[in-house]
Amino acid sequence: MKAIVVTDQAAGTAGMRLVDRPQPQAAINDVVVQVHASGFVPTELEWPSTWTDRLDRDRTPSIPGHELAGVVAALGYGTTGLSVGQRVFGLADWYRDGTLAEYVAMEARNLAPLPGDVDFIVGASLPISGLTAWQGLFVHGRLQAGQSVLVHGAAGAVGSIVTQLAREAGAYVIGTGRGAHRQKALDFGAKEFVSLDNDVLEDVGGVDLVFDVIGGDIGKRSARLIRAGGTLVSIVGPSEARAADALAVDFVVDSDRAQLTEIVQRVRDGRLRTNIGTVSILDDAVAAFNPTERIDGKTIIRTRP
Repeated sequence: MKAIVVTDQAAGTAGMRLVDRPQPQAAINDVVVQVHASGFVPTELEWPSTWTDRLDRDRTPSIPGHELAGVVAALGYGTTGLSVGQRVFGLADWYRDGTLAEYVAMEARNLAPLPGDVDFIVGASLPISGLTAWQGLFVHGRLQAGQSVLVHGAAGAVGSIVTQLAREAGAYVIGTGRGAHRQKALDFGAKEFVSLDNDVLEDVGGVDLVFDVIGGDIGKRSARLIRAGGTLVSIVGPSEARAADALAVDFVVDSDRAQLTEIVQRVRDGRLRTNIGTVSILDDAVAAFNPTERIDGKTIIRTRP
């Protein structure tokens, strides 16, 4: 099969290569999925799991990518709940070869059924962004109707879904980002927008929840905007940002079939839109991940027509 591999952490996305690899086999409780579309997060190349296994042994050349939508091609011994030929989407294990390939072997529990009226490209754009937004808002942030949420990067792949889910839950959403993204954030459901170009973050009043995808100084300053009893949720790793009388949580997204099902249902009935920036094919994936100009939204690799 064709696959994208990485061997050199220092090279970043420029070090990606398209190669031929053996088709994976299904272990116990695994499925092999014929990948139709996959997603990729550039920060994967900074994660230890891309380069080493759980015992810290080198596992390169490794196949990156952890989001996919496709069709079940084979079942491992003991696998239940899915069937050959079934449309699925989900989140592959961080420490195993990933989804930028024509086939991937992964645990069945990390997949959810993909309804026939949801395109594979849309399905592949959902797992990381959708689960991150869901878990940050409802699991870690304990969001309630009537609360206010400050969403950094509200026009981005994750932030746009955070904005939509928070709005649907009855929250008042304040988005941030580059000034050029104001209208896009408002279109996704933000009631207000704060341009970080103009550095007016402190103009925001007290909020119940901050969803931080930026970190650094923005994260520290945002912590001071949280009301007593509120929460700072971060997906950019442990932060020095702390607020008095508020909870600070940083987390790594987990696969969850029930949550994936909730998310895709919202796509089906029009309550949720994904933010796809560009779609490329596997042969052109290396170029797609090294664009000559900034791409807003998620890059999806289409593996099959």
